[in-house]
Amino acid sequence: MASRILVGTRKGTFVVDKTGGSWRAQAAGHAGMGVSFVARDPYTGRLWALLGHGHWGAKLSISDDEGATWADAPAQIKYPEGARYIGQDMYADDASDFGIGWRISTRPATLAKLWVIAFGPGGRIHVGTIPGGLFVSRDAGASFELNRPLWNHESRGGDLFAGEGKGETKWFGTPASEGEFAPGIHSIVIDPRHPSRMLVAVSTAGVIETRDGGQTWHSANKGMLLEHTPEPEAEWGHDPHYIEQCEGDPDHVWQQNHTGIYYSADAARSWRKVSVPEQGVHFGFPITADAKNGRTAWVVPGRSDQQRTAIDGRLFVARTDDGGQTWKALRRGLPQECAYDVVYRHALANKEGVVAFGSTTGNLYVSDDGGESWTTVGNNLPPIYSVRFA
Repeated sequence: MASRILVGTRKGTFVVDKTGGSWRAQAAGHAGMGVSFVARDPYTGRLWALLGHGHWGAKLSISDDEGATWADAPAQIKYPEGARYIGQDMYADDASDFGIGWRISTRPATLAKLWVIAFGPGGRIHVGTIPGGLFVSRDAGASFELNRPLWNHESRGGDLFAGEGKGETKWFGTPASEGEFAPGIHSIVIDPRHPSRMLVAVSTAGVIETRDGGQTWHSANKGMLLEHTPEPEAEWGHDPHYIEQCEGDPDHVWQQNHTGIYYSADAARSWRKVSVPEQGVHFGFPITADAKNGRTAWVVPGRSDQQRTAIDGRLFVARTDDGGQTWKALRRGLPQECAYDVVYRHALANKEGVVAFGSTTGNLYVSDDGGESWTTVGNNLPPIYSVRFA
């Protein structure tokens, strides 16, 4: 059974170990720094932390001794000279159906946030950023380069290194970083059977797939609906909050979307909405898929994007064991009054029957029985950004 959890918070990295039958958290580095994501490379054992310094900007940090010491990674993420993207600024427009309009401008790319890291065989490491860059290392992190086919994709205006491109974009922004409203890559899913096949999820654009190691990309949004727009079946403009596949059966992919929960049993070739709003299982940010049973997944529902709290002040986790046909609310051990927890997209995980999640109110919860009952590990941690099993 899993016995170590890595936690990234607004004020540092924490390690949570199970000893003597109890889970205990302790600080493990980056004191006072924002840690948007921390994870272990399963191929090398190295720990990677994605930092957001208020003054020094975003950095990659590594540890080769289980978090006892950390150092700057040998190579840092940097956009190449000439990298630009088409951005959009929102303004009030009483003449539009939604009361808002958008101003388009081409702007230079500067690194706003390191958002997620994923690992593949043969020294492959992938990092997703705001503003919407996918960086790739083929030498275990000794160097990184921008994946230009995705950066230059026609859905976001074409090759702006070479000129002005199409002058329009289908990639919109995310408020997930301070400052500029820009698109971001927050999910990277690598097919263990065929590592050249990957899915990435972009806020806001949708799910995008490559089958040739990143040389070409295409949308994977069939079945997803933009129900709040005049074109609900549009190819682009979707807002997946997080996607995760079943490691042992990768054809099963789960998605928590801005508009609900989606499930795919055909490797994201199509999606089916499996929300149950009348049970409160609909809006949220994180989702995690069981590693063996592709029909099992967990979510932590919230009220809405406008009211980011637990529903009716009662915190619960929902689990499905049948591909989203039914959901079970799991509440035992979780606060059932005056709960205002919000759980971010990377702050829910599971491994070997253990489920863990952390909230923006600094609460960390762990279940050793698949979510049936919960133990409080900490109530006074900094706001939690990521939870991953080591």
